[in-house]
Amino acid sequence: MVSPSSPFINHSHKTITRYLKQRSFIPLPPNILWKIEKGVVRNLTWHEDGTLVTLGIWGPGDVVGRSLSKIEPYEIECLTKVEVSIFPVNESYQLTEILLAQIEQAEALMMIRSYKTVEIMLIKLLSWLAKKFGRAVENGQLIDLRLTHQDIAEMLNSTRVTITRVLTNLEERGLIHRLPLHRIVLKEEQIWHYEI
Repeated sequence: MVSPSSPFINHSHKTITRYLKQRSFIPLPPNILWKIEKGVVRNLTWHEDGTLVTLGIWGPGDVVGRSLSKIEPYEIECLTKVEVSIFPVNESYQLTEILLAQIEQAEALMMIRSYKTVEIMLIKLLSWLAKKFGRAVENGQLIDLRLTHQDIAEMLNSTRVTITRVLTNLEERGLIHRLPLHRIVLKEEQIWHYEI
């Protein structure tokens, strides 16, 4: 914990906050990092053929920005309404934590994408999303992100049609429950039995 009198805190720094709409993009000026105060974003790139690739999904407390990646092209899309503030780069004592969070998430997504079937990848992704963004409801963990089937397909390098088919299958087997607005309840106890 850094004390308020620490030389790492810039007391003259005025917080600049931006409010962004769902599906808009965070501006990426060089050498600016953004701290997510509210909402969820994803950083992404795309292949030459236009196929989108999700690089990470970030929520409140996470720090994102162009200077944390060498990938080109690179964008940060708001999956929900988002509030971000400029993260002062001079607060370098926190940069190690930020970089570790970036690495941990990249590793988690690599592991999820390494499974041999889309069904297992999807179950692992939903479990990861539930841990990071979920909240307990009566019959499981609500993933309240409004992810479209296309969003999920881009995260798993699959197709929208395949994701729709697998989600329908998972729901028929009682592993998930889909709600309006692309929200999903993951039935943790059923998933636990499935994974064994």
